[in-house]
Amino acid sequence: MTATEITIETAAPVETAPISLSDLAALKVRELLDLEGRDDLRLRVAVQPGGCAGMQYQLFFDERSLDGDVVINQSIAEGEGTVPLVIDRASAPLLAGSTITFTDTIEKQGFEIDNPNAGGGCACGNSFCG
Repeated sequence: MTATEITIETAAPVETAPISLSDLAALKVRELLDLEGRDDLRLRVAVQPGGCAGMQYQLFFDERSLDGDVVINQSIAEGEGTVPLVIDRASAPLLAGSTITFTDTIEKQGFEIDNPNAGGGCACGNSFCG
């Protein structure tokens, strides 16, 4: 990851962002947010029960603010602005140290989460266990 700037807003003290975006992922999220045409949306990253391994990731645009949310404003390399992310307080410890990447090849396209806390996953790659 290049020298991107991350600011965090939360009621509880947090020394480092629980999750970050690679440069390519940040650019793609910014592009998708711009297509939505709204300035009140943020990328919400959550961990929910489900999937064949027990837990699954959810990424979606959200305008809500929940009590205990960790709000991250990550600057984009190349001076393209910032990307606002939000994580609920229950998901933050499960995502600590994670990086969201974006792949765009002829074989595969989409976001992936590299989570050092995931104990294992399933063959589909959409769920994990803690």
